[in-house]
Amino acid sequence: MSAHTTSSLGVSALFDGSGRLTAIPRRPARREQLLAHLTETLFEEGRPYSEPEVNEALRTVHDDCSALRRYLVVAGHLSRTRDGRTYHRAATTTLPPTA
Repeated sequence: MSAHTTSSLGVSALFDGSGRLTAIPRRPARREQLLAHLTETLFEEGRPYSEPEVNEALRTVHDDCSALRRYLVVAGHLSRTRDGRTYHRAATTTLPPTA
């Protein structure tokens, strides 16, 4: 599924016409909306991802994949094994209401 296809019209405003993220939102609520959207559209539940796979998926929408990866882990959308080699999508992710 394409990252710019969204169930929340508000999130689509963060992407340009080619589906690339124009900027990572600074406002926490807006960033949380984006992170929930990215989790839903880029990562399957129950599937393990290596760090290079996570980076590759995130680079489809923004060049700063390390910042997005860190935000996803800190916000609880992705979990990481202790050694940092494997990532998993959180069991459930719901899109917060648009601001």
